[in-house]
Amino acid sequence: MKINDVILQTITRVVVFIILTLAIYLFFSGHYDPGGGFIGGLVLASAIVLLFLAFDIETVRIGIPINFRVVAAIGAFIVVATGIGATVFGTPFLNQAFKTFNIPFFGEVELSTVTLFEAGVALAVVGVVVTIILSISKDG
Repeated sequence: MKINDVILQTITRVVVFIILTLAIYLFFSGHYDPGGGFIGGLVLASAIVLLFLAFDIETVRIGIPINFRVVAAIGAFIVVATGIGATVFGTPFLNQAFKTFNIPFFGEVELSTVTLFEAGVALAVVGVVVTIILSISKDG
């Protein structure tokens, strides 16, 4: 018997957009407020898991053709590279550098290496969480 999931799938499309927006907000607010790469990555992974629940895994894989193991590896590499990058310039491991830029329409914006580190953490979290969920779903 085929279950009609039209309502679940329609609501999921809207909710996933809201969750992704929240994930981006948490990622960028983590520099000064609670949040950051780990929390943003967890929220982002929850959106992907919701897609797996509403749609079947193969449909989501066709829509998002990403190997999440590679995403986790790239995230871990970025985290380590930002730490090693600091030692290359003679500062302690994971020491941050920042510079302030004046961007039209946004005004004065501070860019730092912490953002790269947080991006690596977010990618690692998304990759690991989605890989774990996909591994669990294969066992059942």
